[in-house]
Amino acid sequence: MSHLSLDLLRTFLAVHRTGSITAAAQTLGLSQPAVTAQVRALESALDRPLFDRLPRGVAPTPAADELARRVAAALDALDEVVGSELPSGEAVHLGGPAELLCEVVMPMLAPLVRDGLRLRTTLGLSDDLLADLAAGRLDLVVSTIRPRMRGVHADPLYDEEFVLVAAPSLGEALRATGNEVGSRALAGVPLVAYAEDLPIVRRYWRTVFGRRPTMAARIVIPDLRGVLSAVKAGMGVSVLPAYLCRGDLDVGTLVTLADPEEPPINTGYLAVRSGAQSRPAVARTQAHLLKAFRANPLS
Repeated sequence: MSHLSLDLLRTFLAVHRTGSITAAAQTLGLSQPAVTAQVRALESALDRPLFDRLPRGVAPTPAADELARRVAAALDALDEVVGSELPSGEAVHLGGPAELLCEVVMPMLAPLVRDGLRLRTTLGLSDDLLADLAAGRLDLVVSTIRPRMRGVHADPLYDEEFVLVAAPSLGEALRATGNEVGSRALAGVPLVAYAEDLPIVRRYWRTVFGRRPTMAARIVIPDLRGVLSAVKAGMGVSVLPAYLCRGDLDVGTLVTLADPEEPPINTGYLAVRSGAQSRPAVARTQAHLLKAFRANPLS
């Protein structure tokens, strides 16, 4: 081990954590050939293979798992010392759903920004954002799905409740025959949705009505704030997170159409790339968000 440089070990650890030469190269800011060459140099120095090449990515050998176990903590600690002692202009790169980041997360991060945090955000779907996280393009992701990938750690962050809503005039018309509106009464009503495949609506229908929705969306808006606006304007019904429409429900510009005993709940997660926590700004942002969501739960 005497000839092994820290660069070789850092490159090895990036490949081990991301499971991909390509992702490790993006994380380290190197070319793929450079990462491949460094991995081969380390394998040559150790005289044993560290990764099995797969059609997509690489799989660590037992020797690689053992080496990662031995060097990870030391390398992360060294990076933390360097990060805390040397001035850095690096920003924290945070990804998440547009509505949640803009409506909830940004206000929570205001104290850190006032203290000097540099923040860059990427808005999008959780699958895409988690891929960017694993590839090193993001440091933290607020995810609506539970991450299941090597090199990514996730903590439960919030539970969001979904509600079936309409404008008051439409709600009164639908409730004319009873206090609650069933799935049959909604079959002919215009539906406003986030996407063509009705991801949130399908979840609600299965949980509350015990069946899949039979209608197609009349209006599709890939931003829940736009869906909210359309429903308030009387353009149709939709299912929305309670946090997004709570203010309108309180003042009466929206009404709920059903009051199930167990409303659909979705758990969100705060995901971080392994190793990124060694950067003080990332660790501080992560800890701050976990504490802020505990103090101010969505539901």
